[in-house]
Amino acid sequence: MPNANPCLTCGACCAHFRVSFFWGECASSGGTVPDDLVVQVSPYHVAMRGTECKPARCVSLLGEVGGQVRCTIYEQRSSPCRDFAASWSDGQANPRCDAARAAHGLPPLEPPLEPLLSPDRAA
Repeated sequence: MPNANPCLTCGACCAHFRVSFFWGECASSGGTVPDDLVVQVSPYHVAMRGTECKPARCVSLLGEVGGQVRCTIYEQRSSPCRDFAASWSDGQANPRCDAARAAHGLPPLEPPLEPLLSPDRAA
């Protein structure tokens, strides 16, 4: 399946970086992130539980890094998670994605192969 989301077989970023964000994204403040899944890290910031120290692993990550994984609060996830792009998902490498993958012994994602014939040039 060439268009499969590489994040569904990775999860390295969820088990490498601290995921911190403004507390206003929490459900009790009108946001979407469940309050019981965060810990306060500064007066105005919270972090996803499990990512506030090393080794990091978000409590919402289900599965084995490098295997089949998923976010258990995908629709409610925070802005850092929404904004994080896998390498090549937007046409360019993401060094942070590559670093998280390397920390878990995974190779960097490869750019997609160019299509043989672009759709606008198809006969």
